[in-house]
Amino acid sequence: MQSRFGLIDLIFPFHALIFSLLMLLIGCSSSGSAPVYSRGINTHPQDRSAALSTKKQSMPQRHRSSRTYYLVQPGDTLYSISWRYYLEHEQLAAWNGIRAPKYAIYPGQRLRLKPPETRSAKRPKQPATKPVVKVTKSKKPALPGKKTPPKRPQKTETKSKPAPARKTVVTHRKNRVKLDWSWPTMGRVTQTFSNSDQNRKGVWISGRLGQPIKAAESGRVVYAGGGLVGYGNLVIVKHDQNYLSAYGYNRKLLVKEGDKIAKGDIVAHMGSPNSGGQPVLHFEIRKQGKPINPLPLLPRK
Repeated sequence: MQSRFGLIDLIFPFHALIFSLLMLLIGCSSSGSAPVYSRGINTHPQDRSAALSTKKQSMPQRHRSSRTYYLVQPGDTLYSISWRYYLEHEQLAAWNGIRAPKYAIYPGQRLRLKPPETRSAKRPKQPATKPVVKVTKSKKPALPGKKTPPKRPQKTETKSKPAPARKTVVTHRKNRVKLDWSWPTMGRVTQTFSNSDQNRKGVWISGRLGQPIKAAESGRVVYAGGGLVGYGNLVIVKHDQNYLSAYGYNRKLLVKEGDKIAKGDIVAHMGSPNSGGQPVLHFEIRKQGKPINPLPLLPRK
């Protein structure tokens, strides 16, 4: 019995040691290592699209710049080029050194459509001037016992000078005549003006083929021809320094460049924008090169 119990006492500590080692191994495997989190970019599709949108907003938007130069073609005039690019003819002439009143240009000439860049000249720095100090002579002190007699005031005769006569400046101003517009032809307005639509910079007035087209105001014809794309046979009349009027889609022109016309004079016969289409007049008014709505300027029917 003693030998049996002695054997058990020897085996039990060995089993306890194995059991404690197994428990230690199980505990280590269950606790595991510390979790690792990725700090990279979130790959979620919504987050990715949001990041791209913010990137687009932060990038500067690029716009196509307008044309800077134009090569003069046969049949072009300064007025037709300025009309095509919505410029004032006087500005276009000044940018290219073209003298009035002929505004002569030639085919192959390159015209600037934008004002030239002006470089501001740097002024030389002026040296700092030292302040001028006036040195005044000190009066000698009077000796004791001697009295200086007081100085008598000297009589000075002041002659009053007559006030200069004021010069009257006479300014001569040119009498500006207010324009009194009239309808260029009879008919119904089928297309109105729009600031946002480049194809509606005037109004369309329907009529019959060959109907007379009259000048809406007196002036001088500065263009008469079919060289401007989208206008057909076109007449442009200059009324003063600010206003021009145009009459497009004509079947026949009755005036030429340089003609002086009065209000109501027939300048053309009505045509159509397309062959076989509805006869119509394209009427347009521009102020300082910019198209404006002509309907408020015309009298009510």
